[in-house]
Amino acid sequence: MSEQDLYLPWGTVTPAFWETGDSTKPSLPAAEPPPVPEAVRRELAAIAAAGAAGQLAEASASAHRLDVQITAQHGEAHLHTIQIREVRAHLAHLAGDNVGAVGWYLHTARLRAAVQGCRHADTAHATKLVYSLWRTLPPADAQRLGGQLLTALTEIHGPESPAVIRTRRRMASLTAPAST
Repeated sequence: MSEQDLYLPWGTVTPAFWETGDSTKPSLPAAEPPPVPEAVRRELAAIAAAGAAGQLAEASASAHRLDVQITAQHGEAHLHTIQIREVRAHLAHLAGDNVGAVGWYLHTARLRAAVQGCRHADTAHATKLVYSLWRTLPPADAQRLGGQLLTALTEIHGPESPAVIRTRRRMASLTAPAST
């Protein structure tokens, strides 16, 4: 915090004034994501082209290699790492592996919460994405992954958030006996 922000005139209301919620999970200030290096952009374009051409195994292998490279350079807690793992989730979805895609998207939603904060728009989008994809799973897979989803959503949004309530309802409907 700058000295100028520290000594605001009396009565100045800042965005932080309106912040509510769990203070143990601070939201980091919105910042522009770091620019993606040109070499990584080229590799991502090649992965996208292979995926669009239906060469999903090749695209997934390239995404895996890029993930290893980016993680080695930046670590797990970096937006570039998160982004390539989201690409891997998308490729799993395109290949019809929605269970794998949900796993990847859960992982990246948690990473986004850790890196960008629980209240960041990208984190909210990531949790909506994983929830939406989870809802498309067959009941057995949805039940199996529902606990992990519920835990992640509770950690990110809080135990009484609409996302958690919807997930609990959906999980209850999956375990309820079918009415005859």
